[in-house]
Amino acid sequence: MAFNVLIVDDSATMRAMIKRVIKLSGFEAETVYEAGNGREALKVLDGHWVDLVLTDIHMPEMDGLELLRVLSAHPVLNRLPVIVVTSEGSKEPLQEAMSLGAKACIRKPFSPEKVHQVLVRHIKEGV
Repeated sequence: MAFNVLIVDDSATMRAMIKRVIKLSGFEAETVYEAGNGREALKVLDGHWVDLVLTDIHMPEMDGLELLRVLSAHPVLNRLPVIVVTSEGSKEPLQEAMSLGAKACIRKPFSPEKVHQVLVRHIKEGV
């Protein structure tokens, strides 16, 4: 069974790298959507079925924490597994992300094996 994934990061290069790592990891992604910030992510989620979201924390317009706040308050999207992918070194934003419903954090730089492990673990929990 293949899954739809949404990658939210303000860097097109990072989105492309995460997309490539997902492919290299062997995770079964049917469609990979992309958004440059939380507002764009909400537009994608409004029009497409997504099984899993990978989001950065620091982005313009709507950051990853605000996206998590909106998702956690939504009656349907609050069940959507969200994984934070970040280079954030401080504990506070990561703790806040987890308190807002993020399922895990993948720190940059990351390996395909780590990405695969986290994605498989959390997609199975959501099924």
